[in-house]
Amino acid sequence: MGAGHSHTLYRHGHSPVHALPAHCKLAAVFCFVVLVVATPRAAVWAFGAYALLLAGVAVAARVPARHVLTRMLIEVPFVAFAVLLPFVAEGQRVTVWGLSLSESGLWGAWNVLAKGTLGVAASVLLATTTRLDELLLGLARLRLPPLLCQIATFMVRYGDVISGELRRMRTARLSRGFEARGPRHWGVLAKSAGALFIRSYERGERVHLAMLSRGYTGSMPPALADGPASRAAWTRSAALPLTALAICLLGWTL
Repeated sequence: MGAGHSHTLYRHGHSPVHALPAHCKLAAVFCFVVLVVATPRAAVWAFGAYALLLAGVAVAARVPARHVLTRMLIEVPFVAFAVLLPFVAEGQRVTVWGLSLSESGLWGAWNVLAKGTLGVAASVLLATTTRLDELLLGLARLRLPPLLCQIATFMVRYGDVISGELRRMRTARLSRGFEARGPRHWGVLAKSAGALFIRSYERGERVHLAMLSRGYTGSMPPALADGPASRAAWTRSAALPLTALAICLLGWTL
């Protein structure tokens, strides 16, 4: 499979959060997100407490706030959807800054923004402190179907290979004076896409034959770093979801 591939979200570090096994962090983030979603939207203080929890994780991981915030821009389309809810939702209307807004729409927008932002922030922190190959190993440790793990692994590895092939084809077109400027050039781009598909398919066949010649029988050999996590690692990882559980229960009772 070649050398391990890193992703743009990952930030190298030696913090206690980086040192935790990937499957422990995956389980902790999953439980945290479930608890955030289960929290009643009227418990506004609870979402502030969740944000403080994530801020504490970022401090422990030595991740700058700017690193997290800039990578949370993927949430912008959902923010735009949430902003429209008060205007299009039905129900009792209230006046805010001279605008007639739906009360249920305001609560719905708050619900989407608060829970979505916390979920995205938790996912960004997970990706920032965990390499992509570790995430895949963690999913395997959590008993994700092996075939799905293998498909994800090959997608990560050969996505870079295909991207490199696409860059070389673009360079070849530019060196021959071609530059797409309108619909009349779409035919050339379509032929390039077809050639890329054929090359990728042939490469996949060669890789599969090479794997079979090396004893591949449908399952990948276990990784050297693939092993059970210690009780201490599980305890440290459980701090986030257990604290979130206490906040969620208080949110329902207060």
